[in-house]
Amino acid sequence: MDSLYVSSHPDDFKSLLALVASEFCPSPPRVITEEPPKQLAKSRPALVIGGSEAAVLTGPSAVAWYLAWQGKRTGAGAQQESQVWQWLSFAENEVIPISCSVVFPLLGLVGPCVGLDSRLAELIRVLKALDKSLEPQTFLVGETLSLADIAVAMAVLLPFKYVSLSDRKSLVNVSRWFVTCVNQPQFLKVLGRISLCEKMVPVTLNTAIKSETLKVYLFAVGPPKTEAQLKKEAKKREKMEKFQQKKQMEEKKKQQQTQTEKAKPEKKELGVITYSIPTPAGEKKDVISPLPDSYSPQYVEAAWYPWWENQGFFKPEYGRKSLSEPNPRGIFMMCIPPPNVTGSLHLGHALTNAIQDCLTRWHRMRGETTLWNPGCDHAGIATQVVVEKKLMRERGLSRHDLGREKFIEEVWKWKNEKGDRIYHQLKKLGSSLDWERACFTMDPKLSYAVQEAFIRMHEEGVIYRSKRLVNWSCTLNSAISDIEVDKKELNGRTLLPVPGYKEKVEFGVLVSFSYKIEGSDEEVIVATTRIETMLGDTAVAVHPSDPRYQHLKGKTIIHPFCDRKMPVVFDEFVDINFGTGAVKITPAHDHNDYEVGVRHNLAFINILDENGYLINVPPPFLGLKRFDARKAVLQALKDRGQFKEIKDNPMVVPVCSRSKDIVEPLLKPQWYVDCTEMGKQAADAVRDGRLKIIPDHHLKTWFNWMDNIRDWCISRQLWWGHRIPAYFITVDHSSVKPGEDTDGHYWVSGRSEEEAREKAAKRFNVSSERISLRQDEDVLDTWFSSGIFPLSIFGWPNESEDLNVFYPGTLLETGHDILFFWVARMVMMGLKLTGKLPFREVYLHAVVRDAHGRKMSKSLGNVIDPLDVITGISLEGLHNQLTDSNLDPLEIEKAKQGQKSDYPSGIPECGTDALRFALCAYTSQGRDINLDVNRILGYRHFCNKLWNAVKFAMKALGENFAPLEKSQLSGAESVSDRWILSRLSAAVVLCASGFEAYDFPGITTAIYNFWLYELCDVYLVTLTFVFQADVCRQTLYTCLDVGLRLLSPIMPFVTEELFQRLPRRSTKDSPPSISVTSYPESSEFCWHSEVVDAEMEFVMTVVRTIRSLRADYNLTKTRADCYLQCIDSESTCLVQKYSLQLQTLSYSQAIHAVCGTDAAIPQGCAVAIASDKCTVHLMLKGLIDIEKEVAKLTAKKGELVKQMDKLSEKMAKNDYREKVPIKVQEMDAEKLRQSQTELQKAIEAIENFKRMM
Repeated sequence: MDSLYVSSHPDDFKSLLALVASEFCPSPPRVITEEPPKQLAKSRPALVIGGSEAAVLTGPSAVAWYLAWQGKRTGAGAQQESQVWQWLSFAENEVIPISCSVVFPLLGLVGPCVGLDSRLAELIRVLKALDKSLEPQTFLVGETLSLADIAVAMAVLLPFKYVSLSDRKSLVNVSRWFVTCVNQPQFLKVLGRISLCEKMVPVTLNTAIKSETLKVYLFAVGPPKTEAQLKKEAKKREKMEKFQQKKQMEEKKKQQQTQTEKAKPEKKELGVITYSIPTPAGEKKDVISPLPDSYSPQYVEAAWYPWWENQGFFKPEYGRKSLSEPNPRGIFMMCIPPPNVTGSLHLGHALTNAIQDCLTRWHRMRGETTLWNPGCDHAGIATQVVVEKKLMRERGLSRHDLGREKFIEEVWKWKNEKGDRIYHQLKKLGSSLDWERACFTMDPKLSYAVQEAFIRMHEEGVIYRSKRLVNWSCTLNSAISDIEVDKKELNGRTLLPVPGYKEKVEFGVLVSFSYKIEGSDEEVIVATTRIETMLGDTAVAVHPSDPRYQHLKGKTIIHPFCDRKMPVVFDEFVDINFGTGAVKITPAHDHNDYEVGVRHNLAFINILDENGYLINVPPPFLGLKRFDARKAVLQALKDRGQFKEIKDNPMVVPVCSRSKDIVEPLLKPQWYVDCTEMGKQAADAVRDGRLKIIPDHHLKTWFNWMDNIRDWCISRQLWWGHRIPAYFITVDHSSVKPGEDTDGHYWVSGRSEEEAREKAAKRFNVSSERISLRQDEDVLDTWFSSGIFPLSIFGWPNESEDLNVFYPGTLLETGHDILFFWVARMVMMGLKLTGKLPFREVYLHAVVRDAHGRKMSKSLGNVIDPLDVITGISLEGLHNQLTDSNLDPLEIEKAKQGQKSDYPSGIPECGTDALRFALCAYTSQGRDINLDVNRILGYRHFCNKLWNAVKFAMKALGENFAPLEKSQLSGAESVSDRWILSRLSAAVVLCASGFEAYDFPGITTAIYNFWLYELCDVYLVTLTFVFQADVCRQTLYTCLDVGLRLLSPIMPFVTEELFQRLPRRSTKDSPPSISVTSYPESSEFCWHSEVVDAEMEFVMTVVRTIRSLRADYNLTKTRADCYLQCIDSESTCLVQKYSLQLQTLSYSQAIHAVCGTDAAIPQGCAVAIASDKCTVHLMLKGLIDIEKEVAKLTAKKGELVKQMDKLSEKMAKNDYREKVPIKVQEMDAEKLRQSQTELQKAIEAIENFKRMM
């Protein structure tokens, strides 16, 4: 095992860098805070790899690199690794010295610092440079946290911790980035919580820490300088600052000039254009009027959806005589994960629906019988809470004031008024659902299915009655499911608000107290985080092999507040090494203790009623609220002298997500589903390959749950929901004794009370008149009805055409966070009730996070309504949404700051298509999605590019253009035509394989690249000069038609708008909408040519080289002659063949192909190597200031020589090969090679210019 020697000093950034990097290692090294043996290393941090005889790395950068490399945090690919290394150098050489020189004098570690103000200014300058780098991105290198972030964060740690920076408000990006970094779990483990310094206060350090810190200071800054040296440095710095200010002013002027020039086009591009032509709902939008000058989401998205819906495009019956008629193309059926009736869309819903709609539209365009079935969940707890609050707010009534029937009437009334809001939002997203088949889980059809499922499973013994611990919310007076329990992590003592308590309640502490052994003065010390539960203790447990307690076998313990005698039990669940090794056992209020109680046949004493008041306890605790009892018990233990200590204790507190109450484990008689056999069947279905879960890294979670599944509590103490069709039996006959609530023999289920009575009479062999029934007041867990959703929507258990055609379904697509709560239960219940799987494949998408990788949270202000992204919203509008929420004032203020930081100007209007495209582009399998609104805006600009390209192309096609009936090659295509058709065919293949593999980034990249980089940037540019023959028009039409169809499933609105303006190949059988037009297939578009692609890649390489040379010499508008020197006749022929494309794309005056030597190339050219077969010579003579260019290159040559000398000196050191990691050595060698190449090019260019002189 590797050993990492570090300093124990809390501010030793060198050691902290290594420690944080080590947290990312798959196998972290052993951490040692002592000095390393002198024969191994002279300073810390030092990393001993493998053991004392193995390799040793010293120095923070080398150690951190090695550790981060193991954790894959040094960048993806050579380019990112090089960037990470540059940031490491920046941290070590730029940030650390100035950070220490500012902070250490303030801490009193060195004498009074002359020129502190200028040093602070220098620190701010460095931080502003860092701030600018972070402006367009979340992290320094790539899209994930890397060693670059770790190194620079450690370098700025001291200023952020100890210095109140007046300019911090202007350092928005640095502050945001720093907070993001230090709140990562790996940072928190090493640093703990870091608070940004708001006000500087004197810090007193003890001598040992002072000495250690001084070593750090000397390492970073060197020995203290003389006054003369400091004055000299101050003068030098002052000159540099003036120079920097001058440069900044010049840059600012340039930027202002550029902004003035660009202001008008930008305003025009983002202008709002609305569709104002009167169009009755459901009628087709006007497509005769000219297209607006630029793309506007409001114009494009108007009127299309009602027309699609009215035409029946989303129905599986569209274009078919009968559903039962076999379709050779196949059937695609998917049901929506039913959103809560109380809900409104968030970005998680938007992601789910973007993916599902893309897949649905793709299958529909392929000609399959396609159904995407909508539905809504009755959301038992959430809906009941909403309506209860409304009743209390508007009428001052509780549900108990109304009674059950009247209250349920109120819920239905609310549902009918407000419940379809989320359907309207789904339509806004373009979701192509068959709305005529929309289902609500409380509809009669679905309710009947739920009742039938319960009765069948109860009769089979799969559903049974039992008294066990449940998650209980005292505020809701109901059991809740695991998914409705938020786990709030506490680092120590924390005061939390609890409903029903005026003052906050203390959590995160461990209270130790003693129990007396009966008949002796001996005591046993135990500890608990819930001291009030000791009133329900019925034993103390110790480990069977713990030598400290062997003498207590058979002994009893006296409870201090009642006459209860409790046994000492020996159980292996106890951890010998934790605390005293003795554990209090409260079987009725703790899940682990419950198991111990069952094993040892202990008493189960319930000390809480359903409202959280104490019962079954002695005075003075009887009747107290549970957290008031917490204080009372603690004081009583102190009074009796049995209290020992209280200390901070990191812990997880279970909080009800609905009521924010603290969840209590409570013993309640409930209905349970025996999941053992069903879980095995669900696991086997995946193991056998009958059910496929994608991506497959979720398989481990699936098998872990299914193989270790626990029985499922399905009772909920609510009024709104499916009332459990079970009846408790009372028999008026002397031969039958009264039954217990937990005795399943006295419970019967039935479709009606009459049916239940007949079953009961038969069971007890008495007449039905002697049977009295009481229906269970509880309702079923919402997940029970959701579990049979794929069945119930088609009318199961009754036969129907829909059930025969669409069950089993094809696919279930949802978020991985409900894999167990919903997906597994659908699989189990589908197999149990029908013997068939409900679907063949499950695709699980990732969780949407904000741009900084944080979970969406209202208190952070980063929860975004997708409709706000679609239509845009001001910062004030975002703030107003917070004000209308249920957050407390402190959380609102915190959330506002988060919004201000992320959206200083609000969220611009992006449109539905751009949002959908962004969500699909982000959906990489196995990764959470860090969604940046700026990237969505980028895809709105892509829509504008698409818009302009189609407008330009339609103008070029002309009014009388008529496409051929079938897309095919004529043989007269130009090289440009053949290339663009080859690229189009490649895009068709990539999209098809992407949809089949659920590779959404692959699809979006293929489409984006084709439209932007191939069609717009190359083909349309070359077309402006050669657009003559009809064959070019046919090629262009094919590209537009196929390109729009490829994009249609992802961007339905803009593609429909543009597609409707295109002429049709055949007006006779032409589909009315792009949404029901065939999706392009590789069998039809089979023109991909690797030869043509390779030739054009050569051409584009040459073009990029020429463009690069033009940029180097600032030839923005001037055309220059270009001589392309080729090494063989084959390359020369290529240049001649594509000379027109080369000239057009590179903006050259003329292209001259030269084969062989330099003889035919005139003097005065700049030279660049395009490839191993072609060198570019760009004529510069007479176009640029040669003397100025020579001066620039000479200066660059000098810098390169210095860099190379420094690097060569480093690599020539004796211990370089032994101490520097191989990866770093390789990077150094690559840097040296690159510098040598650049130097050679600079020398050649200087000589070239001198020849021109």
